[in-house]
Amino acid sequence: MTKTLKSLLGATVIAGLVAAAPFAATAQEYSLKFQSSDASGVPNFALEQDWAEKVKTMTNGRVEIEMMPVNSIVEHAETQDAIAAGILDGHITDTSYFTGKDAAFGLIANPVGAWSAPSEMLRFVEYGGGKELMNSLVEPYGLHFIGAVTPGLEAFVSSVPLDGVSDLKGLKMRAPEGMVQQVFAAAGASPVNIPQSEVFTSLDKKVIDAADATVFSTNQAMGLHDVAKHPVYPGFHSMPMLEVSINKTKWDSMPDDIKAILEMSVRDLAYDMDARLAMKDMEAVAKAREEGGVTIHNWSAEERAKFRKIATSQWETVAERSENAQRVYDTLVKYLTEQGMM
Repeated sequence: MTKTLKSLLGATVIAGLVAAAPFAATAQEYSLKFQSSDASGVPNFALEQDWAEKVKTMTNGRVEIEMMPVNSIVEHAETQDAIAAGILDGHITDTSYFTGKDAAFGLIANPVGAWSAPSEMLRFVEYGGGKELMNSLVEPYGLHFIGAVTPGLEAFVSSVPLDGVSDLKGLKMRAPEGMVQQVFAAAGASPVNIPQSEVFTSLDKKVIDAADATVFSTNQAMGLHDVAKHPVYPGFHSMPMLEVSINKTKWDSMPDDIKAILEMSVRDLAYDMDARLAMKDMEAVAKAREEGGVTIHNWSAEERAKFRKIATSQWETVAERSENAQRVYDTLVKYLTEQGMM
């Protein structure tokens, strides 16, 4: 736990004692602080801000959400602890950031090789046991999982040409902690854990040669293609689950109609994020090809199959690391098998 988070925890305890009585008097009006794992100015964050405004409208002003960018209050990997402590009320973040607490977070957040489209992952969350799994994982930490969104299949950012699995050998790259890191390591790369907000600088200074960052259009908006001119698109590797979670005590205090509105609003955000970012991707790819200076690499079906085989072989290894990870593995494999996807 960082010094900043410790000092915030102390201040929160004092503030909570002072504010307890007023909160009880207005228990059905909610002013919430959510922190994102996305940086201000990128398309993902703009969509999350739109979501906050829609929640205010849908609840007739009873719920107001201040949507803050990454590292506004605490570091990107500290939001779970901050929500439990009442420093934040909620977050929209990559669940794999909490893999250090339980390997299950990394496996459910990004079972590399499982999904080929956002709709597949979202069906698993809503109807295949994913939501129940997530709440069994986060509720012991003081959170409630409202729902999931995803930016979609990520592109891959690289300053060197990458045309297949063999090109990953020895590649210095950024990948989030957990499943994604493990898979790339198994494929021969040398992954390191760097926050998305530091990817540009790390590429520019050649600390890394490549990065698992986000979708093509957002990578473009962040200027990553200015320093890494060999993106791989469409993506071959990753489709992260971003969890929308809230302080469990705050959630439990809410009336049923507000809970239902929040759940439906997250489903709408998931659709919005998928559709809008897919459109932005196509526009950004067309612009990049027209302007030149960037070489887009599209892996063959054979190379994609090689990578998927490496990825799925790592699921069992992760499952052995905790009881929760094994439950995620069992539920995921059962779902994929029943759906004819494995």
